Amino acid sequence: MPDPGGVLVLDGYWNKSVSAVRSLGRHGLRVGVGECTRFATAFFSKYCSRRFVHPSPAAEPDAFIDALERELSSGRYDVVMPMEFRTQRLVTANRERLSRLARIPFADPEVADRLNDKGCVAAEAARLGIACPATFFPASPEEALALSRRLSYPVVVKPRSSSGGRGIRKADSPAGFVQAFADVHARHPAPIVQEFIPAGGDALGVAVLMNPASQARAALAYRRLREYPITGGPGTLRESIDDARLCETAARLLAAMGWSGPAMVEFKVDPRDGLPKLLEVNPRFWGSLSHGVTCGVDFPVMLYRMAMEGDIPEVAPCRAGIRSRSLLHGDLMHFLSSPGRFRMNPGLLDFSVPDDLLSWDDPLPAFGRVASLLALAGNREFREAMAG
Repeated sequence: MPDPGGVLVLDGYWNKSVSAVRSLGRHGLRVGVGECTRFATAFFSKYCSRRFVHPSPAAEPDAFIDALERELSSGRYDVVMPMEFRTQRLVTANRERLSRLARIPFADPEVADRLNDKGCVAAEAARLGIACPATFFPASPEEALALSRRLSYPVVVKPRSSSGGRGIRKADSPAGFVQAFADVHARHPAPIVQEFIPAGGDALGVAVLMNPASQARAALAYRRLREYPITGGPGTLRESIDDARLCETAARLLAAMGWSGPAMVEFKVDPRDGLPKLLEVNPRFWGSLSHGVTCGVDFPVMLYRMAMEGDIPEVAPCRAGIRSRSLLHGDLMHFLSSPGRFRMNPGLLDFSVPDDLLSWDDPLPAFGRVASLLALAGNREFREAMAG
């Protein structure tokens, strides 16, 4: 019987890692999972054939790479798939050392760093004529003070490299802006400043897979119907949409910046003019990865095939209106935070919508999520590593 092929999925703590493990396993591949704690959610999946506990990539990067090299030397794996940006960057930075042992289907760290930098992305979008919020680049608190008199408020101060809304501050006045900039600058030097897009427009995302020649091979556009935090954050309920123009815009930006591999491009519709404005790019696997699988756009399997075959044919868009959600802990937290919690549609206990984690076919990761949260609460080093 031929070897089905093996994949090592790293960052097994996250729900998106469970989605990748299930998807690859259901396609007959052997899947190992790596994480720096034994209480990793993806370890509990029936599709996880091997558990690889390793040093923390954040706290002990050299020891992590040494351990990863030993694990890959076993010959069990054809492809390694880091799921988090920091791990991905560390693996690709050691490509010369690791690529003789397994394929690493992600762009080099220099390209990833540019795409992860909100300032670089905004500048490239402006060059390409892609709509984005008005953006300013003060390099110091002194420059921010001079800028404060020329801004229209409110504005937001954003770290150049962050995710999930971490470190972002909103300011409604010149004095508030100067203080917000100083606070963010102290932790994240030279943050960018952008006009605030008011509430009322859809939060949109485009998940894209780019081949080694920076050509799009798959794109999935969706809107966030619910988020947590409810003021704006990761989607807890999403719905696919038919928007070829938005997909083309996302792919054009990624191609211009030389990306290959999976990425998520985020937009916000500006209710003042109805235009989707580019917010940021996540040059990695994204939190709602399972939504693509639910929609029939199976990014983990496509990435595996691309790594093994060099390229794949372009995938046709999925139909609009397909929904998925993340109950644990996303939609649950949205429910607890929302004043309209009892008017949610679908309701919290409506299990007709496919879930990121809950599965009759593979039920144990839901229990693993609870165990992983307990591990997170009891381990300070792991909490700091997870927080980035």
